[in-house]
Amino acid sequence: MSSVPERSDLEKRYKWDLQSLFQTDEEWQTAYEDVEAALDDLREYEGKTTEDAETLLSLLERYEEVMREVANVSAYARMRRDEDTRDGERQAMATRAQSLSSEASSATSFIEPELQELDGEDIEGLMNTEPELRAYNHFFDDILRMKPHTRSAEIENLLAELGEITGAAGEVYNMLANADMEFPAVEKPDGEATEITLNNFTTLQEHPNREFRQEVYEKFYDEWETVRNSVGTAYRNSVKKDEKLARARNYETARKAALDGPNIPTEVYDNLVGTVRGNLDKLHRHADLKRKAAGGDELQMWDLYIPLVEGESPEVTYEDACEYVTDAVAPLGEEYQSRLAEGLDSRWVDVYETPGKQSGAYSGGTYDSQPYILMNYQDDVSSMYTLAHELGHSMHSELASESQPYVYADYTIFIAEIASTVNETLLTHHLLDTVEDERLRRHILNQYLERFRSTLYRQTMFAEFEQRTHELSEAGEPLTADRLDDLYSELKGEYYEPGVIDDRIAREWMRIPHFYRAFYVFQYSTGISAAVALVEAIREEGEPAAERYREFLRSGSHGYPLELLDEAGVDMTESEPIEQALDVYGQYLDEYENLS
Repeated sequence: MSSVPERSDLEKRYKWDLQSLFQTDEEWQTAYEDVEAALDDLREYEGKTTEDAETLLSLLERYEEVMREVANVSAYARMRRDEDTRDGERQAMATRAQSLSSEASSATSFIEPELQELDGEDIEGLMNTEPELRAYNHFFDDILRMKPHTRSAEIENLLAELGEITGAAGEVYNMLANADMEFPAVEKPDGEATEITLNNFTTLQEHPNREFRQEVYEKFYDEWETVRNSVGTAYRNSVKKDEKLARARNYETARKAALDGPNIPTEVYDNLVGTVRGNLDKLHRHADLKRKAAGGDELQMWDLYIPLVEGESPEVTYEDACEYVTDAVAPLGEEYQSRLAEGLDSRWVDVYETPGKQSGAYSGGTYDSQPYILMNYQDDVSSMYTLAHELGHSMHSELASESQPYVYADYTIFIAEIASTVNETLLTHHLLDTVEDERLRRHILNQYLERFRSTLYRQTMFAEFEQRTHELSEAGEPLTADRLDDLYSELKGEYYEPGVIDDRIAREWMRIPHFYRAFYVFQYSTGISAAVALVEAIREEGEPAAERYREFLRSGSHGYPLELLDEAGVDMTESEPIEQALDVYGQYLDEYENLS
């Protein structure tokens, strides 16, 4: 039977190096205890935040010191757990770190309410008295902006203390999906048995044998059916949490609460959905190409992931992927390219799937550490694109951390998904310009079309699902598993009109972990739209556009997302970037049909 390797059997170069955070678990424990003690220092400032300029500066500097260490403790514990989610000791570390993070939020929850007792003139006076406070000008502006939605220090403290509990639904789902669920094995057409996992499901759905795909599809979703009540309950409670926290902060809806954090108007969300809805014909055209590639009269749901080109993806080793991605980012400048290459050589990436490892992929790390990337690399074109995606996040973190003070080094998800998708887009252009192997070229073209389908259309569909589930809950309608199935099935039918919508695909909502971070996924869709616009500018203008983009990355959160994007040359309050991306999607559909 084909199975994933044990972590202990992997070479060191394929495993991330967490020592830029802590050398050992014992060192982590010492840091944990130091942070606990340091929180008492911060509590001493309560009631004194705006006593005078000197006190305010002292508080903010001490706050940054402590929160940087909280981030280090939390990141290390999370990544240790993600190496093997079955390990009870690592689960305990992650839980303790989450508790510490909640305690830190609680201990410092007085800062914003006390600052909001001031107005703009008061803040200006403090900055005049202590010029070093001017570094926090945007920070102060953002806090004052949120004044209508910030409660008293007592209530803010309570909400912060509840942070660990309000995240429980997502934690339960994560443990259920990654640690407890076991999917059956299937026999490939060549007689080799293989286990279905969360990580290889999509890869198995790309197999050229239709009957095999159907078997994988049915067994995978039948396993989800056995936990439908548990997952339904977890998601219902997650939506309720969003709703109640929004009300606690004086928002009309959970969506407004979620989007107000990064200062994104709900019109941007609605503009995305409306524009994509108006271009479903392109997705239907892609779906019909998949029907033809599958060789059937109807497009079945187990046909959605098949490549338009015959055969499985050509093998792309991890080493080859690193080389392709490094070459592809050359238009972003020599320094960007060399630093990305250096990161790949410095064990930023935890490469391969191992038993119990967290599924999917992400980029992490802290202000004080190197970037870290969790992968479950599958030696295919899709995994190469995922590597490019996560490296975009990591390079964004590197440039922002280097250029900004801690208070502005992080960035919103709305911004983050642009950096990742720029790298994907550059990779496509590079490969189509340089690769001569016709089979690989077809798979690259197919992959980029698939990225559009799964990022621009699928994530917008997810965004609609989230919006509707929250609207139903806010209207008092119970979110039962059956109701969620019906809602998801309706949306799937509208987006994939040429396809046969069966009972199993109605359960797909159950396997989407992003739903436990509400109103997150729409930013993948806005991200790819902005990324296409930025890359087009870089290809047309060269270095001037590349420098604007690098400055955008270096800015971190020193500015609101829409303003930073506008300075880079993209206006996401308009439909133009989305329409431009959809046009590019249509052009690549044309190109593929011409190749055929």
